[in-house]
Amino acid sequence: MSFSVGRRGLSHIRYTIVLLILASNTGFAQESARLNLRLNDVGRTSASIVTRITSSLALYFDPLQGESSADLVRRALLSNAELAAARIDIDRARARVRQAGLRPNPTVDFEQATGSLTGSSGERETGIGMSLPLEVSGQRKRRIVLAQAQLEASEAEVAEGERRLAREVLATYAEALAAIRELEITEGLNDIDLQTTRFVQARVNEGESAPIELSLLQVEVDRLKSRRAQVEGRLQATLIKLKNLVGIPVNEPIRLREELSTSQAVWNQPASLDAAVEIALRTRPDLKLARLNVEVARAGLSLAQSQTGPEVVASTKYIQNRSLFDDTPVGTISDRDKLITFGVSVSIPIFNRNQGTKAEAALAINQAERRRDFLETAVRSEVASVYARLDAVQRSLTTFDQGVISRSNDNIRAIRAAYQIGEFKITDLLTEQRRLLDSQREFTEALVERYRALADLRIAIGSPLNTNER
Repeated sequence: MSFSVGRRGLSHIRYTIVLLILASNTGFAQESARLNLRLNDVGRTSASIVTRITSSLALYFDPLQGESSADLVRRALLSNAELAAARIDIDRARARVRQAGLRPNPTVDFEQATGSLTGSSGERETGIGMSLPLEVSGQRKRRIVLAQAQLEASEAEVAEGERRLAREVLATYAEALAAIRELEITEGLNDIDLQTTRFVQARVNEGESAPIELSLLQVEVDRLKSRRAQVEGRLQATLIKLKNLVGIPVNEPIRLREELSTSQAVWNQPASLDAAVEIALRTRPDLKLARLNVEVARAGLSLAQSQTGPEVVASTKYIQNRSLFDDTPVGTISDRDKLITFGVSVSIPIFNRNQGTKAEAALAINQAERRRDFLETAVRSEVASVYARLDAVQRSLTTFDQGVISRSNDNIRAIRAAYQIGEFKITDLLTEQRRLLDSQREFTEALVERYRALADLRIAIGSPLNTNER
């Protein structure tokens, strides 16, 4: 009986033989010893390569003294220029509260009457009066309530700005961590390829490998260098964006301390989706702002209704008269009178009863209530969406960690060892290496998605960053 084995099947058979050789360590040890003699120069240059890589990553990453995401969020909340400008609105609202509590100013009147211009030179009258508007129907109280509601709304609006800023800082921080991880992976592969290049160079010099293998490997090394330059450029751009958000000068260095695989792990997320929704409905500043806008609109309607009533002004006046009568039988007679008057003026709201203002205030209440109801629905949907993302990415990471990455690393080690004993071509090694690089990139994307999902969940439920979290 006879059978034929195709070229692909033969490769699988060779791959299996290599694995058996690696498992038994027979024959391979002697070959490795011979190869190690050729790689003595690799060992001498390896330290310099590692030093170069370490110093490169040290520009952006420091696990001990670097900045954590919580550090940068706190720094952004303190130094962000846009947020500092928004906080001035709170001071303005406090000033309006103070103004709302002030009472109307009194008015002082002074009058001087003379008859010298009309032929009655002996007639003269002097009067001094004061009038004071009276706030009726609780206008002052309702004005203060409206100003207080506007103050709380301003505070909630600033808190919402802080929440949005924290979300943007965390998202940018995640992008930087992803770039750092990809830079580390790329440099690691580049380091291995440099060592392999020296090994292949030795084999080419001894005539055991074709020069094309060295050329292919050098192309791969240059490709990884190009990739590394792109990744580092993206990392530097992301760090500049992060500095702008945090308020750090562009020329000031910044190093990060977290890792995608372990960051956000110290935060205890809610036990269930319902618990997360309940926290979000209770603590979200934008939802609080929407509810306060309803209160502001209601306070505005109440003030408009109080202004429908008549305007009342109380007044008093002191008058002094002097009259001269010179055509009398007894001669000139002088008469002086001193009077005090009291009065109240009341407007009659016949035409203007504040109809337009009250109608507008009623519509503002309806508008604010609809926005509040919509936002409550949107918050529920946002929290549920983040939970779904988090669950999906957790499953993806489990598959990557337990299957894809570990197997790809095993394949790389096996194929590299098989190549060293001549059972695989350099193209097989480079293909598997590129497959590993793609897998690592996809794994990084999954880690970033988990980081963002956890950060988005914290932001979605309005959870503040713990001041002790580092």
